[in-house]
Amino acid sequence: MKLYKIAKGILLEHNNSAYIIDDEWDSLINRDDLAGYLQSISADTTPISAEVRDEHLNGKILPPIGSQEVWAAGVTYLKSRDARMEESESSGGATLYDKVYDAPRPELFFKAIAQRVSGTGAEVYIRKDSEWNVPEPELTLFINSKGNIQGYTIGNDMSSRSIEGENALYLPQAKIYEKSAALGPCLLVATEPIAGESDIKMLIKRNGEVAYQDATTVSRMKRSLTELTGYLYSECDFPVGAFLMTGTCLVPPPTFTLQPGDVVEITIDGIGMLVNTITLNPKHK
Repeated sequence: MKLYKIAKGILLEHNNSAYIIDDEWDSLINRDDLAGYLQSISADTTPISAEVRDEHLNGKILPPIGSQEVWAAGVTYLKSRDARMEESESSGGATLYDKVYDAPRPELFFKAIAQRVSGTGAEVYIRKDSEWNVPEPELTLFINSKGNIQGYTIGNDMSSRSIEGENALYLPQAKIYEKSAALGPCLLVATEPIAGESDIKMLIKRNGEVAYQDATTVSRMKRSLTELTGYLYSECDFPVGAFLMTGTCLVPPPTFTLQPGDVVEITIDGIGMLVNTITLNPKHK
């Protein structure tokens, strides 16, 4: 089942049919047994026509977030560890990432409030004061207020690698700024956890040509999803739930940096495709 947040409300896709749900987003997704509740809605609600569904989904799709916070995990894939060690070698901070990859406690950090999150088809920003900017494709969890994983979406954790590489203490500036995160296109709600063999793919286009592409699977993640969730919720309360990006799995080479006009396409099996265009904050244009 897929939940889309659209301009005119909430759209549910289930078993090749679509339904409009008259509910408030936060209260809907934060309930227990969200999958069972959505199945009951589909059984008791008249589906909309395919034409109306397509009209909604071909229009503006909002990020699948209400008033939740977005958090992120770092260095959960070997490729991410190696990239972080390389970027921070000159600052002497390389061993930090090597140690956290093998440590019992994961790296977790605050990423965004909802107003800084873009949806599919929208823009994300790169920092003007960073010479090395990359997108980071991440399987993203929605966890309800009781700490239960209720759904999955695609995340783009935009990162200013030159800033973090200069000093690990600059991580908040490298990660947290206007439109530094994207979620979408929907919230996948399933009765079973997402499969480890699910592909995660990223394609970056520049002037219509492929500038970078690669793929991996969810199973390459070193830590389990429940482990990351447990650490996030161990000392924090989230009254309407939270989103957790689970770590970057694909890293462009050091010679690559994003430019305004680039288009980033991130695909995860079963969820769909998150598409964002790169630009600068208008205050810098």
